[in-house]
Amino acid sequence: MSQISPEPPSNDIALLVQNMKLVLVVDDSRLQRRILSKSLDKWGFEVVEAESGEDAIVFCQQRQPDLILSDWMMPGMSGLEFCQKFRALSGDHYAYFILLTSKSEKEEVARGLDSGADDFLTKPVDKNELRARIKAGERILHMQRELTETNRLITDTLDELQRVYDSLDKDLLEAKKLQQSLLRERHKIFDQGALSLMLRSSGHVGGDLVGFFPIGSDQLGLFAIDVSGHGISSALMTARLAGYLSATAPDQNVALKRKDDGGYVARPPSEVIEALNDLVLDEMETEHYFTLMLAIVDLATGKVTISQAGHPHPAIQRCDGSIVQSGTGGFPVGLMSGISFEQFEVQLFPGDRLLILSDGITECPDPTDQMLGEDGLEQIMTRLKDIKGTAFLEALVWEVSDFASTSDFPDDVSGILFEYHGVNHPT
Repeated sequence: MSQISPEPPSNDIALLVQNMKLVLVVDDSRLQRRILSKSLDKWGFEVVEAESGEDAIVFCQQRQPDLILSDWMMPGMSGLEFCQKFRALSGDHYAYFILLTSKSEKEEVARGLDSGADDFLTKPVDKNELRARIKAGERILHMQRELTETNRLITDTLDELQRVYDSLDKDLLEAKKLQQSLLRERHKIFDQGALSLMLRSSGHVGGDLVGFFPIGSDQLGLFAIDVSGHGISSALMTARLAGYLSATAPDQNVALKRKDDGGYVARPPSEVIEALNDLVLDEMETEHYFTLMLAIVDLATGKVTISQAGHPHPAIQRCDGSIVQSGTGGFPVGLMSGISFEQFEVQLFPGDRLLILSDGITECPDPTDQMLGEDGLEQIMTRLKDIKGTAFLEALVWEVSDFASTSDFPDDVSGILFEYHGVNHPT
């Protein structure tokens, strides 16, 4: 039934009707139903009557009420049973449930609350008390529906974030493939030695990059870069820097100088890093800086000319297994203008090898936050002195993983291993 009284509802009841529009009255007594419905009609509610719990359930399966007034004691399905069945089918829609009863014992009240009832009214129902209980129910319904709406918005937002994450994750996987493609060759054999490269990001993409470029037939350029951070912006910076040290486009390689005969000669590594420092500060709009090690290897003599810009010291392992770690240190590239960089020379003899690593190795922490350090690296290199090429770099990562008790390193890891054979090494 849906009868509206010509008597206008008061302001507080009008507000209640906005949030609690449909009321279901369940009682086996037609008289009791009519008494309740008359008051609710006058207050502007839409009222539906049911004479049993069974009929009420059938109605609720078709339409969900906002407020239920149900007698406790009814033939067939009791008010408690109806309340339990209603709560089971109501889902996200919450209705305020008031039991009408002559019971006042605490145990009985507790049973009603356990069954899902929200409140109680003692029969015969007082009109003013009914009005007060409805107002209390409206406040609860208002908060519950605000919470439901908030949860819906959160769920929708999380779903949208998940879609965005899935899209970003897909893009990052593609970016990882592209970044790894910058390392075209991970192992290369020369007449005078063997070169192995390693690049491993702590996330999808990282800020490390290693590479090489030939300089004529008797020299080899090696570079190791570690851009600050290890996310997308760092990866974009490494991609741009890769172009400045390109092996496939020598005209764009800032480490090379064109000769009159059309060939190329190496520029001094310190001069190259100074040029890169000026280029980053003058032409790149970035807050990133990077460490760099640039080395020019004379394949015929074994002499290596190195300039170091904040990168970890190179490690030389002699053919007898002894290890030397030293360098000039220097400032990272892109921090300050007008600074100069030093260069130094090391001599490789047949059987020696040069190892250049990013600080993701030496600064890798163990479970107690103690870093591996140069001493730890030296111990690992000593244990691996008989392992060659890419197998050495893989074994090095395994050893560091064992030290850290995890294979998920907190920073990117990259490395160059050059094993010098000498000019008379058999091919």
